[in-house]
Amino acid sequence: MFRSMMIFKTLFLSLLLLNSSMVTAEQFKKFANLEVHYMAIPSTFIQPETATQYKITRSKNNGLLNISILDTRQNNQAVAATLKGTGKNLIGQTHQLTFTQIKEGKAIYYIAEYPFTNEEIVNFDINIKTEKKSNTLKFQHKFYVD
Repeated sequence: MFRSMMIFKTLFLSLLLLNSSMVTAEQFKKFANLEVHYMAIPSTFIQPETATQYKITRSKNNGLLNISILDTRQNNQAVAATLKGTGKNLIGQTHQLTFTQIKEGKAIYYIAEYPFTNEEIVNFDINIKTEKKSNTLKFQHKFYVD
């Protein structure tokens, strides 16, 4: 747990400190023994080197979702999964999310990009399929142009 959470926090902690009014602190949802941690941020919060490394498009109108799954019965060990989902704004425009798996040591993250306009509210609906079960993560996020 410590290693995967440390990497997750290290990657985004400085971003949270830069502009806490624009970013919601770390959030998670429990599904039985799984903790699904998620966040959505403007891609401009990512350092250029990190964006290049993970092939993330840095743009004032491009958001980034980051999701990690931990098994609380296995000492918060990272869990591999298949993620599929959509983002839908309030006027009904839907964008299919394409998740990329990132492994750093024992940590596993899933990232997806989402195009947005200033102050756009997006409802995310993400199916998370692990080896044993399928769960749906739903959350809403308001994006701001930096």
